Amino acid sequence: MAATAGTAAAREPRRRNGPARNTVAVLGAGIGGLTAAHELAERGFEVTVFDRKELGGKSRTIPLPGTGVGGRAPLPGEHGARGFTSFYHHVHDTMRRIPLPGSRNTVYDNLIPFSVNDPRYPRAGNLPDGFPLMFGFYFDPRQALTPEGLQRILVEAILKNNLIPLPEAIHMAGRVVTYLTSSDERRFGQWEHLSWWDYVGAAQRSAQFQALAATGLTRALVAAKEYVASTRTMGNMMEAFFLALLQELAGGQKVYQVLNGPTNEAWLDPWISLLRVLGVRFLPGHALDGFEVASGEIGGVRIRKPDGSTAVHRADWYVCAVPTDRARQLWSPEMRGLAPSLARMDELDVDWMNGMQMFVSEKLELGAGYNIYLDAPWRLTSYSQRAFWDVDYAAKYGDGQIVDGLTIDIADWDTPGILFGKSAKHCTRTEIYQETWAQLTAALNDDGRIQLKEGIVRDWLLDPGISWQDGQNHNDEPLLVNTIGSWAARPTAHTEIPNLFLAADYVQTNFDLATMEGADEAGRTAVNALLEAAGSPAPRAQLFTRDAIPAFEPLRQMDAARFRAGQPNLFDLG
Repeated sequence: MAATAGTAAAREPRRRNGPARNTVAVLGAGIGGLTAAHELAERGFEVTVFDRKELGGKSRTIPLPGTGVGGRAPLPGEHGARGFTSFYHHVHDTMRRIPLPGSRNTVYDNLIPFSVNDPRYPRAGNLPDGFPLMFGFYFDPRQALTPEGLQRILVEAILKNNLIPLPEAIHMAGRVVTYLTSSDERRFGQWEHLSWWDYVGAAQRSAQFQALAATGLTRALVAAKEYVASTRTMGNMMEAFFLALLQELAGGQKVYQVLNGPTNEAWLDPWISLLRVLGVRFLPGHALDGFEVASGEIGGVRIRKPDGSTAVHRADWYVCAVPTDRARQLWSPEMRGLAPSLARMDELDVDWMNGMQMFVSEKLELGAGYNIYLDAPWRLTSYSQRAFWDVDYAAKYGDGQIVDGLTIDIADWDTPGILFGKSAKHCTRTEIYQETWAQLTAALNDDGRIQLKEGIVRDWLLDPGISWQDGQNHNDEPLLVNTIGSWAARPTAHTEIPNLFLAADYVQTNFDLATMEGADEAGRTAVNALLEAAGSPAPRAQLFTRDAIPAFEPLRQMDAARFRAGQPNLFDLG
């Protein structure tokens, strides 16, 4: 084993004005890890960030190798159709603190907002394209401040699709009102343990109800699977989107946002540059191989270097920000004994949601928002990069012939497709491209209009985390999914091990979803726990809470009493 990094670190001078125990190893450079590093560095800690790959985690840009010609940059790939919303308060706060070199702007100014009315929902089979539920439907926000007014709005919005019968529209509106008037006690005690599919009673209703109210809504909100998604998670996101919609209709921020360029250029590169100025040291290509435990604490971490050798790095505090699947492999029996919350993580589920980019020779005209393909078996979502990027694409990227990029999320890797009859997990990379194209064109070219022309794709990129082995695909970067009852299996940011903290999206957070926002909140929560453990007088990182409709607060208080008495929600008619 190579000489330990800790010995050298011990000889380095402490940061001036920093706390007495101020060395921190941040393990993982995704949004959670970078957020923790940012907050700690601002408070005088000496931070080293390790990551087995590139900085940025699943949020990073993935250049397509060998495609930059004549001084142009390689074609910019992403993990999927990445977006933001007006209620991403932690991420927005972080972005506002990252200056853009050569200007008075911050990274936040690189967000391009678009309206809740801009996403499109292309249907296959010549069905009319539409908007599930209230999305795309405008109304006076004041009318939504009573359960009766909200129910009338929802029924009218649902019927706008002209595909769901009136009784089913009334039923769905009632389910929305039931959730919005439910107390936190009921949300955790009842709805956490019920799937969204069962909550809306999808099995007993029409195929169109299932497509729009069950499948469509879960895709529109969180790209989740309606059979396993916790109603509490789905309901909380529905509430957040609904509040954001009300704010937009009242003249506030638009609901959706997309960066005005590749994620690295628009966000991550300026962020990492700022952190370097703050003294953060980055070691990409350095993988966490395990923890060393001494006297009930973490005594060091084993780091595998790019050359394959291993060294032990020692610090005062350790912030683990690696994703769920890798973290569970790193918890040793000794750590699991010291921290039972780590052992409970074995009960958490991960799923696949990875991206593909198609680089095309004609500018796409697919609207100024997301396209959510309600009938695509692989649960596709896309947007065209040039709709948001104010750039001469051909001059900056690729070989000069490519003028736009179509960024696509593939959220279902288990359902057979329409071209080969195989799931994405059992398709080769080329078959995934061909099947994805077939599902896109089935929705976009089905009514006589040709929105995606054959022959325009000059190159494409599938997320390199997907690899083909032994007749099927494997995923090196799966995503945590909030399944029924999974909240209890998620640890808090401060583990039972005194100097070990967690800053990944599996941590129990107020936002409660595996997103950039959830990871940012987890990083801040880990830092606050570390500051508390260190006895630091430094100000705590700012945390934001979820909003609720204030007019419904008396009903939520009433519901808390009804739940404790074993009674259903006042509006719960089944």
